[in-house]
Amino acid sequence: MFRLGENQTLVVVKEVEFGIYLAEDSRSETRVLLPAKQVPEGTEIGDEIEVFLYKDSQDRVISTTKEPKLKMGEVAALTVESVQQIGAFLDWGLEKDLFLPYKEQVGKVQAGDCILVRLYIDKSHRLCASMREIYDMLDTDSPYQRGDMVHGRVYEFGNDFGTFIAVDDKYSAMIPRHEDCSFLRIGDSVEARVSGVKPDGKLDLTLREKAYMQMDKDAERVLEVLEEYAGVLPFNDKASPEVIMREMKMSKNAFKRAVGRLYKERKVEITDKNIRRI
Repeated sequence: MFRLGENQTLVVVKEVEFGIYLAEDSRSETRVLLPAKQVPEGTEIGDEIEVFLYKDSQDRVISTTKEPKLKMGEVAALTVESVQQIGAFLDWGLEKDLFLPYKEQVGKVQAGDCILVRLYIDKSHRLCASMREIYDMLDTDSPYQRGDMVHGRVYEFGNDFGTFIAVDDKYSAMIPRHEDCSFLRIGDSVEARVSGVKPDGKLDLTLREKAYMQMDKDAERVLEVLEEYAGVLPFNDKASPEVIMREMKMSKNAFKRAVGRLYKERKVEITDKNIRRI
C-alpha cells in the first residue's frame, strides 16, 4: 500500500523509456512511476529504492528521490510562492508546489511569507498544507532555560492566552497576552528571551528586556503618550489592565513601575483621576 507524504522503500519492477515503475514487491500490480531524471544511475530490475510519494499536477501518484522540505507527521516553515482566492501555494522543494487551502489558514498570508505548516490528506486524497493544529506537534524538550535568548516564528494568535511561537521552528512556546504583539503577523520571525519553562517543557517568552533595562523605555513611552494627551493622561496607575494595554501597549505592572520612576524623578504627578506632566 502506497503512503502519500512519506518515504517508502520500493522495488523496481519495470523499466520504460520515461522512467521506472516501482511496487511494494515483484508480485504487486499497484505500481508508481519514478521519472527518468530521478532514476539513480545503474538501477536494475529488482533493486530497492527509497522514494517519497506524492501526486503530480494531473493528480497521479508519483515518486521522487528528492527530499521534500516537509513530510507527513512533521512541521516545517515553507515559503509562500503565490496566493489565490482559493488558497496559497508553497515551495516544498518538489516540482509541484504544495497547496494551502484558504480554510486551513489561521491568518492572511502573502507571497514571500515563511509560515509554519503540516501535511494532511484532503477528502480528494491529495496532499495539502495546513496552518492548523500545529500546537500539539511541537516538541517540548528544548535545551533552553530561563534567561536564554531564542529565535522563533509566530504561528498563531490565541486571544485568550497570547501569541504562539515555534522556537527554532520546532519547540513549543508562547508570549503571554499581557504583552503587546499587535505589530506581529503570522510567519514573523522574532528574537525573544525565555521568561520561564513550564513543568511540561513549554517555554514562556518575552519580547521585553529585563525589568531594570525595560523601565527606561517604558518611562519614555509614558512621556510620549502624555504628550499625545496634551500632558494629562485621563487615567492613573489604578486603571484596568485592558485600558493600560490599549493605550500604553504594556502590562499594568510595567506601567506602574514606569510611572513610579517618573514620579520619583518629579516628572509627573498622580491624582485620583489622572497623571499629569510636571
